[in-house]
Amino acid sequence: MSEMSALPNAVNNESSVAAPRMFGDPDLDRMAMQYVGNMQHYRENIVIPKSNGPVKIKTNEEKFIESAVESCGFKCTMACVMGYGLGAALGLFSASVNPNMSDPFANEKKQTAREVFREMRSTTHSYAKNFALIGCVFSAVECTIESHRGVTDWKNGTYAGGFTGGLIGLRAGVKAGIIGGLGFAAFSTAIDYYMHSR
Repeated sequence: MSEMSALPNAVNNESSVAAPRMFGDPDLDRMAMQYVGNMQHYRENIVIPKSNGPVKIKTNEEKFIESAVESCGFKCTMACVMGYGLGAALGLFSASVNPNMSDPFANEKKQTAREVFREMRSTTHSYAKNFALIGCVFSAVECTIESHRGVTDWKNGTYAGGFTGGLIGLRAGVKAGIIGGLGFAAFSTAIDYYMHSR
């Protein structure tokens, strides 16, 4: 009877020990469950696979700044500011190497420094205003096309260049608008190809 009474206790003791779930060796099974199968182990850090360099999880502030920088309004503003600066530089250079010859007797009379600076300022402002307008229109059209298509590729710049060039050329007529659109589209495509092929 004592042996019979001892058998259920032995069965209970054996059943109370958890059987290995992955390996026969309890140590290997414990290690495997720690790294693979333990669903109750909470990690303090999220593990993200690294492809190129360390991975950093963005905070809400960084996400907000990134979304603001990638918005169409910011892109148009930056294109306008950069276009104004580039146009001012080109206008200043053009005014310095190519003086205004509208007055046929300008060479006979000596211009004052005030007149020279006034002419340079008007030429620089004209170039800057035109470049700022072109940059703003191009950036707005490209961002609108990119948002509508949902794809970032060379076609966005080509379409935007064609539209912007057409608008610029329409001031001189329909034929000039078509030529300007084709030329600006080809130029935008070449720039995009050069920038993405580097």
